[in-house]
Formats: sequence, C-alpha cells, structure tokens
Amino acid sequence: MKRILLLLAILTSSISTSQQSDVKSAFLEKWNNSKEYLIEMAQAMPEDKYDFKPTKRQMSFKTQLIHIEGNMKWLGTTYFNLETVGEPEDLSDLSKEDLIIALQSRFDDIFNAVKAMDSKKFEEVVEFYAGPKSRLQILNLLQDHVTHHRGQLVVYLNMCNIDLPRYSGW
Repeated sequence: MKRILLLLAILTSSISTSQQSDVKSAFLEKWNNSKEYLIEMAQAMPEDKYDFKPTKRQMSFKTQLIHIEGNMKWLGTTYFNLETVGEPEDLSDLSKEDLIIALQSRFDDIFNAVKAMDSKKFEEVVEFYAGPKSRLQILNLLQDHVTHHRGQLVVYLNMCNIDLPRYSGW
C-alpha cells in the first residue's frame, strides 16, 4: 500500500510540474482567473458610479475598463491573430452590461488566439513600439497591463465603499 501511495505522489508531482512549466497552459489558466476577477469588479460597481474617478487627472472607472479592453484588443489581435488594428473603438456610450460583455469577449478572443497558437511562436521576436519583444513578453505585457489597471479599480471600489469580490487569481 505504501508503494502505491508513493507512486501516486510521484506521478501527481510530475504531472503538476509539467503543467506548470507549459507557458501556454500557465498563461491560459491565469488569463481566465484575471478575466473572472475583473468581470466581478465591473459587476460590483453600480452603473451610476461608473463615471467615478478619485481625482480629476485619473480615468473614471468606466474609462479604465474601456482602456483595458482597447489594450487587450491591440496587443491580442496585433501579436496573436496577426492582424493590424486601427484606432480603438469608442466604447464610451456602452452601458455597464454591454461593456462587461465587450470585456468578456475580448478576454475570450485572446484566450482562443493564444490557445490556437503553436507554442514555438512564443519565442518569435516581433516589432513593438518599445523595441523588439518576444511574443512571450507580449503575453506578459497583456497580463501585467490588466493587473495594473485592475489594481487601480480596487482603490475605486474601496473609495465608493463597495465590497470587493473575492480574489480569484490562484
């Protein structure tokens, strides 16, 4: 019995390690967690507070969400669908519900594009406005940008005395 338990422990450890070392799988899992958390934040803020901004120089809650969606569209389509993207769409007239749908759709678009991409392409270097970057670096930029602005939204929700959704980043 002890041998069977030891064998199961070794197999479980090996499977877990191989899953975590696969860049694509690791990103896709984290991307879905990021989507879930951001959407819960967007849902938590009442629509009548979507224009809230802590100071005049900061973006409103809604503008932060629009900015996140636009950046995901630009990086996702330019570097993972091999399309050229023009000017960002004006989403400022969208309702809370429609903006949330747009965000969910953009997260899903990137998820599907990354999932379909051959993992070897993550090593390819692409032209980027800040200099050449690998597609893996662009993946990291995508996630980092969402996290940066989502962190600001945490402050906005707290300033409006709105309970934060439970963190879903694990």
